[in-house]
Amino acid sequence: MEMQKLIIVFVTVFLAELGDKTQLATLLYAADRNASKTAIFLAAAGALVLSTGIAVVAGAKLASILSPTALKAAAGCGFILIGLWMVAQTIRQ
Repeated sequence: MEMQKLIIVFVTVFLAELGDKTQLATLLYAADRNASKTAIFLAAAGALVLSTGIAVVAGAKLASILSPTALKAAAGCGFILIGLWMVAQTIRQ
């Protein structure tokens, strides 16, 4: 993989993960004084690696069926729909 693509993927995923529910849940587990910080790190890192692996396999399979443009459009629409759903939930509160 080109270094530029590696950096783009790293930065994109890193920024997307900052402050998300998964990171906050990990923070809460780590706040437990009796919990092993190493175990929490390994469990959270393993979960991220596994979910990323599933995403890579699914993306590769979908790429053999759909064009990259269709995949990007579907992902963009998905993000927009999630955003609209979150806004609607906020307004209802």
